[in-house]
Amino acid sequence: MSKHLKADLSLLLVTAIWGSSFTLIKNVLDHIPSFAYLSLRFIIASIILIVVFYKKLKHINKKAVIYGCIIGLMLFGGMALQVSGLYFTTASNSAFITGLSVIMVPLLSAMILKKRPDRSSVIGVILAFAGLFFLTGGLDFSFNIGDFLTLLCAVCFAMQIIFIDSYNKEQDPILLSVIQISFAALLNTVVWLFIDYEPVVVDTTVAFTLLITGALGTAFAYLVQTVAQKHTTPTHTALILTAEPVFGAFFAMIIPNSNGTVETLSLNTVIGCVLILAGTLISEMRK
Repeated sequence: MSKHLKADLSLLLVTAIWGSSFTLIKNVLDHIPSFAYLSLRFIIASIILIVVFYKKLKHINKKAVIYGCIIGLMLFGGMALQVSGLYFTTASNSAFITGLSVIMVPLLSAMILKKRPDRSSVIGVILAFAGLFFLTGGLDFSFNIGDFLTLLCAVCFAMQIIFIDSYNKEQDPILLSVIQISFAALLNTVVWLFIDYEPVVVDTTVAFTLLITGALGTAFAYLVQTVAQKHTTPTHTALILTAEPVFGAFFAMIIPNSNGTVETLSLNTVIGCVLILAGTLISEMRK
């Protein structure tokens, strides 16, 4: 198995983790404010990474700190803008516009990194974009401030992938991961405490979700993403991450929401999932 294929499979595992945690996050946000949740989630993740990789920290340097903070800023920006946008737009619009990063990445990669995507990747991006349209129900064209904030969120997520690819060549991806997560934790905590403060009551549901999403969905997932991107392209990364709503739809039919119900399968969901998975598979083909 080539390093490229191992990297793509690792990213697919990360995508499955994020997709499976979607219902958990939706449920826990009924009990805890958004930025409080993000702050505590990233604090847990940063503590785990610092404890596990504390020996690596002695090799930290100025460039690693700068690069890691830039990546962390993009990660924070993507999540903060997505949360803020949801106050003004629909969940389907948010999901669709956030997914536009799959188109932005190859364009930005060509402009910034001078990396032109191959033919199979272009076909994969087109299919994945069509799949997103079906899966999310498309875009309600009454464009508003929430949609604009979500569009900026998609730009941030695309730039996070681009910056990881660029900085991985110079710095240890593990160090970049530790700094990225720690800086995002700091920014989320500042927003929670000084801009959007609401008190938090941590019950069993909140504690369990924070532990799962902090350890697996943040510490492990972003570490794997950063390391894996050393052996694959930004376009492939964006394409594979597009499968997150596919896993989200699958696990939403298994994991009950806060009302104790599960989602049902629709024709649009099936078509969207098939197109996204087809796009991901086709992008792996080489001529």
